[in-house]
Amino acid sequence: MPIFLTCHGAAGTVTGTKHLLEVHGKQGIFRILLDCGMFQGEAVRETDHDPNRRFGFAPSEVDVLVLSHAHIDHSGLLPRLVAEGYRGPIWSTPATKDLCTIMLADSAHIQEYDHQFDVKRARKRGDDLEFDEPLYTVADVAPAMDLFQTVGYGEPRLIGPGITLTYTDTGHILGSAAIHLDIENDGRTLHFTFTGDVGRYVDRLLPEPEPFRQCDVLVCESTYGDRDHAPVKEAEEELMRHVSDVCVKGKGKLLIPAFSIGKTQELLYTLNSLSNEGRLPRVPVYVDSPLAISATEVARAHSTLFRDAVRDQLTGDPDLFTFPGVEFVRSADRSKQLNGVKEPFIIIAASGMMEAGRIRHHLHNELGDPANAVLVVGFCAPGTLGDQLLRGAPEVNIFGDVVPVRARILRMDFYSAHADRGELVRYLSCQDPARVRRTYLVHGVDHSLLGLQERLEENGYRKITIPKRGQRFEL
Repeated sequence: MPIFLTCHGAAGTVTGTKHLLEVHGKQGIFRILLDCGMFQGEAVRETDHDPNRRFGFAPSEVDVLVLSHAHIDHSGLLPRLVAEGYRGPIWSTPATKDLCTIMLADSAHIQEYDHQFDVKRARKRGDDLEFDEPLYTVADVAPAMDLFQTVGYGEPRLIGPGITLTYTDTGHILGSAAIHLDIENDGRTLHFTFTGDVGRYVDRLLPEPEPFRQCDVLVCESTYGDRDHAPVKEAEEELMRHVSDVCVKGKGKLLIPAFSIGKTQELLYTLNSLSNEGRLPRVPVYVDSPLAISATEVARAHSTLFRDAVRDQLTGDPDLFTFPGVEFVRSADRSKQLNGVKEPFIIIAASGMMEAGRIRHHLHNELGDPANAVLVVGFCAPGTLGDQLLRGAPEVNIFGDVVPVRARILRMDFYSAHADRGELVRYLSCQDPARVRRTYLVHGVDHSLLGLQERLEENGYRKITIPKRGQRFEL
């Protein structure tokens, strides 16, 4: 009996991950949805209809959902999926569930706030426009969280008729996992692997990505499939150089847009290490993101997931994310007060792509000052505010205002939580390419997808496909 794969998101883009497996058996069709992510940036703006409002399948017909990790481009539409009729279990690791509890609530607040802001601005201008309701509301989050069921790494779990799920650690963010499904069908077993997002082979907070059993069908992310990151030894010095140049010598402010989960904790870990060594300049550091603060608390609670060397450090430094001079800002009033600070400082705020969150307020206030700088530490999807700044836009639109860009725009790829080209090949080195019957490359833009395809072909992979959104394949 046939098994089909349809890529409903992150196909030719890096956001909106949704892959639907249909297993045809004697009892009918069993549908497994892998991730349920939100589209962002260009993927939303360049279409006539918001792709976040159309799944491409009936949520009520999906039997089980398997989640790779908590980032919004993989989990962000779970509340909407449930609101539209999904009633099955949502499988995840325990840390992913804890992170989704805070991330989805935060996302719902953003949906509601953005909707209210758009309506208010239109009325102020006298525009008689009709707006769609928010994608979902805070009230939609609890029913989704009630469906979560957790399973640890390396613990096989039967999730459907003849279908076994096993997670392995990808080292991308806390709780992130590759999804391995062993699907028994017509007396044979299909070994299917979806990598989710793959982490780095560097000495940071989380362990290196974990090898996995041989697969027949591979669905692999390709975010940095055409490039390699800077060596780890250069990263700490580069961060120090930016702090020194901008804040100490230039007397300016260093704005670091960072995802609340993963990058913020990595940055705090580095700054804490520099502080312990007595190398961090006496410059105030503000973590201006309630979500990042909550995520850091979750990271503390799941410290057993850190790599061994980091866990050893906890004996001498019980808090790896706090150091003299750092302030965690929760209240909106305190966040607004930072706009009036004239002295140099470092501010870390979400979101990493600069599409939402408090970082937009700080950019609105600080981009026009040539003494300041914005340090981009991760991937920015095409069309996002972060992408516009990286491309050298002389001015940007924030909250309906045209803001001149006079601040310097800096970049550090090291803090990306995504494996680069060489690391993706290393991650897949546990596989015999001759036994991988089909490979699908997702979660990338054209040049990264083609770059990884070329490298994998050099390493012996055949039948590599780059899906388009909505394309269906028989496995």
